[in-house]
Amino acid sequence: MFISVFDIFKIGIGPSSSHTMGPMLAAGRFLDALRATGATYVVRLGVRLHGSLAFTGKGHGTDRAVLLGLLGLTPETLDPAAADELVAAALAAGRITPAGLPPLAFALAEDLVFDYGPPLPEHANGLVLSAYAADGSVRLVQTYFSIGGGFVVEAAEWQALKAAVDQPDADPQPPYPFASAAEMLAMAAASGQSIVQMKRANELAMRSRAELDDGLDRIWAVMAGCLARGLQMEGQLPGGLQVRRRAKPIRQQLEAELTSNSKPPHQVNDWLAVYAMAVNEENAAGGRVVTAPTNGAAGVIPAVIRYYLEFCPGARREDVRDFLLAAAAIGGLIKHNASISGAEVGCQGEVGSASAMAAAGLCAVLGGSNEQIENAAEIALEHHLGMTCDPIKGLVQVPCIERNGFGAVKAVTAASLALKGDGQHIVPLDRCIETMRQTGLDMSTKYKETSTGGLAVNVVEC
Repeated sequence: MFISVFDIFKIGIGPSSSHTMGPMLAAGRFLDALRATGATYVVRLGVRLHGSLAFTGKGHGTDRAVLLGLLGLTPETLDPAAADELVAAALAAGRITPAGLPPLAFALAEDLVFDYGPPLPEHANGLVLSAYAADGSVRLVQTYFSIGGGFVVEAAEWQALKAAVDQPDADPQPPYPFASAAEMLAMAAASGQSIVQMKRANELAMRSRAELDDGLDRIWAVMAGCLARGLQMEGQLPGGLQVRRRAKPIRQQLEAELTSNSKPPHQVNDWLAVYAMAVNEENAAGGRVVTAPTNGAAGVIPAVIRYYLEFCPGARREDVRDFLLAAAAIGGLIKHNASISGAEVGCQGEVGSASAMAAAGLCAVLGGSNEQIENAAEIALEHHLGMTCDPIKGLVQVPCIERNGFGAVKAVTAASLALKGDGQHIVPLDRCIETMRQTGLDMSTKYKETSTGGLAVNVVEC
C-alpha cells in the first residue's frame, strides 16, 4: 500500500476538499472525457449533485466549484482572488467555451441540480455530469465520487477500487509497503529504520530527493502563508452566517500578554488555537490552503508545526520535512483502512485524522521512537472517536474553525503523553482506526456532513 505524501497534502482552495476541490476536478475530468470522444456535436452540459454534495453543496460552494472546473481551472492553479470575476462572467454569458470543445450552454440555475433524494449507493458524495446534443439526447454521462481530501474517482474506478481492497497491489512496490500500523512497526524493527526514514524511502522510489524536498518545502510554504494571512485578515466570513474573523484580535491580545509579568501558563494553548483558527478562517473564505488531510481539518497540522518552530527548543526549519512525512504515514493508514471523509465517517475522519497525524509528526521531530509515534497517533485519534460533522448552514465555519484549534491542542497533548511513556499501550492504532471506521458506518447520515442534524438544526441561522 502506498499513498504519497503529495496525495495526503494537496495544494488547493477552500472551503472544502470534498465539496469544492473534488467537484472542480471532476468537472475537469469530464471535459477531458468529452475531448477524447471528439464531441463536436455537444451543445449543452448538465450536472446533478447527490448526497452530501447536494445537502451542503450551497454552503460549500459546490455549484461555483463545478463551474470553475468546467471553465478549465484546477484547485492548485486557480487564483482565489480572480474566482468571483470568472464566475460572474460565466453566469452572465450562460455558456462556457472550454479549450478543444465548442461553446457549451451551461446556466448554473437550470443546468446544475441539487438532488435531495437518497444518495447514490456507492458513496455519499456523488455527482453526475451529462453532455447533450442539439436534439436533447444524452451523448455522454459520467458519474464521479469525491471521496475526501480532494480525491476523485469515476464510477468504474470506484468499483475497481472496492474490488481491489483485499487484492495484492499490481503496481511496483515501494521498499516499505506497510498497509497497517502493525506492519509499519514490524518493518521498522526489521530494517532498523524510523517511520520517517521508511516513508522517505518510499517517496524516493517514486521521485528524486530534490523533487521530494522541494515539494515538502512548498507544502509548508503554502501552509505558513495561509496561516500568516489568517492572522492579519479582518472582517466577516462569506455565507450569511455573519461569522467574524477572530484570529487577528486574539493574536493581538496574545502579543500584548507577552510583555506582561502575569502571563497565564495556558497561553501556549491559546497560540495553538489561534494558529489553527487563522488557517480555517482563510479556508472558509475560499483562500489558498493545503488539505491536511482535508480542507475542513486544514488548520491542525500547520498550527502544530508553527508551535514546534516557535515554542520547542532546538527546533529546526528542516525538521518540517520529517514532520510532514511522519504525518503522511499515519494519514495514509487512516485513509487506506477507514476514511478521511466527513461525509463517510463524520468529523472524526477529518479533524480526528488531522490530530493523529499532527501528534505523530510532532512526536517524530521531538525524538520519539517508532512505538511512541504510533502511540501518539492513537491517543489523538481515540479522543476524537464519534465526532460528528454537522456544520451550521452547510458552511465550514461553525463548529469547524474552533474545532481545528482543539484538534491542535489534543495533538500536542497526545505527543507529550506518548513521549513520557515507552510506547506500550492498550489500544493499538490499527484497532482505533477500525473503530473509527465502524463508528462511521453506524453513524446516522444526518451527522455526516448533510447539515440535517446536530448543531445544524439546533442553532437558529443568522
